[in-house]
Amino acid sequence: MVMAILLSLSPHPPKPPRNPNPNTLKPISPSTFNPNTLLNSSRRHFILNSISLCFLSSTFNCSLIPMCTAETLPSKSILSAIANTKSWFQFYGDGFAIRVPPQFEDMTEPEDYNAGLSLYGDKVKPKTFAARFASPDGSEVVSVLIRPSNQLKITFLEAKDITDLGTLKEAAKIFVPGGSTIYSARTIKVREDESFKTYYFYEFGRDGQHVALVAAVNSGKAIVAGASAPQSKWEDDGVKLRSAAVSLTVL
Repeated sequence: MVMAILLSLSPHPPKPPRNPNPNTLKPISPSTFNPNTLLNSSRRHFILNSISLCFLSSTFNCSLIPMCTAETLPSKSILSAIANTKSWFQFYGDGFAIRVPPQFEDMTEPEDYNAGLSLYGDKVKPKTFAARFASPDGSEVVSVLIRPSNQLKITFLEAKDITDLGTLKEAAKIFVPGGSTIYSARTIKVREDESFKTYYFYEFGRDGQHVALVAAVNSGKAIVAGASAPQSKWEDDGVKLRSAAVSLTVL
């Protein structure tokens, strides 16, 4: 799963929470997301390499929220609980931009300019993360992953929009790890010139981690931003992390 990478690669092991707080959101039953039906071998590999991505941010400003529309998955209006990120540093990557919470440190892998120059035709090893930022203690992470959309859903056609991967509910099988508790799922539409760009938003918990994820597709590539933290920290920092994920903008 994309989310497997996001959840598994925190730069430093988080310190054990001193005062764990109970979850403030009522979970949605994940019974409709049967992991046995959603994992073929390529998706499994992608997911297991993805829970560590643990999630990111960009430029969905508060002014865009009225354009958000919900699909059939029941959820509270999570997107109303976001902060204004205009004063945050905006990171520009390969085809995307995202806002980075204050004091988060850049953990992105440096480019290896010597890779791929072998006389034997070795291919350049792709970076795990297109962008990655972490809090000073390493327990909260904002990340961006980019993967070919045909790795997520087998198709002979190039995906132009995330809806080509399925509905919000169907795509949850791709972006949300099996066994997760889903708190919210939304479709977000942002106006771009004469059309709209569709983003899928998921918020869920798994193995003591709380994750906010935003995904979009552009020119055959899936761009996924995730922000994650221990469940015990989400009550205090959830708005900040959710705002980072929702700020993802496809360029």
